Amino acid sequence: MIKQIQKFEGIFKKKDFEITVPDFVQTLSEEELIKIVPQHHGWIIGDDPATRRVFESGKAGRLLCAVKWGIGTDNIDFNACEELSIPIINTPGVFGNEVADLAMCYVLGLARDAFYIDREVRSGNWIKPTGMSLVGKTMGIVGLGDIGRNIAIRANAHKLEITGWDPFAREIPEFINLQDSWPAGIETCDFLVFACALNKNNFHMFNDSILENIKPGLRIINISRGQLIDEGALIKGLKNNTITSAALDVFEKEPLTMDNEILNYQNCILGSHNASNTFDAVMRASEEAISKLHKMLKKEC
Repeated sequence: MIKQIQKFEGIFKKKDFEITVPDFVQTLSEEELIKIVPQHHGWIIGDDPATRRVFESGKAGRLLCAVKWGIGTDNIDFNACEELSIPIINTPGVFGNEVADLAMCYVLGLARDAFYIDREVRSGNWIKPTGMSLVGKTMGIVGLGDIGRNIAIRANAHKLEITGWDPFAREIPEFINLQDSWPAGIETCDFLVFACALNKNNFHMFNDSILENIKPGLRIINISRGQLIDEGALIKGLKNNTITSAALDVFEKEPLTMDNEILNYQNCILGSHNASNTFDAVMRASEEAISKLHKMLKKEC
């Protein structure tokens, strides 16, 4: 939203909003937010640390309500919001197609080493690695909400068998083999895609103990939250070839630092937490966030 903020100036003006647009790369720090948030009646939250300290500072100032732009809410202290009587909502269901598209792009890229071949050809190397056919292979999807179901639909079109994990799954397509618990069935997977929200119960759900159960040659895709995967365990799997490759749009620490060992694995695909970023999706989510914030402020004021 920030990068395209000029496109929403008319909408803000129509709703009589005066806005502040901070200059940052991925997120603002807690201290920066404590200085900025109290000056405003409403806050559209990105991936910034929306902590108790920030909300307390906001409550002591002018803050009346907040909207989380997008789906993920792992950065928000909802208990603090409730205790401080600060209404807060998010914009669910706005990125399912876009994130699923990138997930399948990563699946295809890993299966055929497409990104690796591109880099090598640009370097003058005419390589011909042998890829993997998708038909009949098994994809595991962790999280079967809007994004996970959209990934499954695309995978099914590629004739992949699909295993899924989600204790809260409702109305899933019948072609998904839903497991009773994680990581049951992981040993059958050729691809493993993380599409679930991050919470206190699934932090580092992919770890050293999981490595013992996976099928040799597993390819991993993460388009959700970096902290779902213990990057140390991932590197260990890449080193011993238990894991063939990985495509990561998210990392434990962002932006990715140049000393991260994952950079040494040229057959991996690395993103910049950008899976939802299409013009259409940003417009859709931003318009919804602005509309929701306006309605909440009208109610609170």
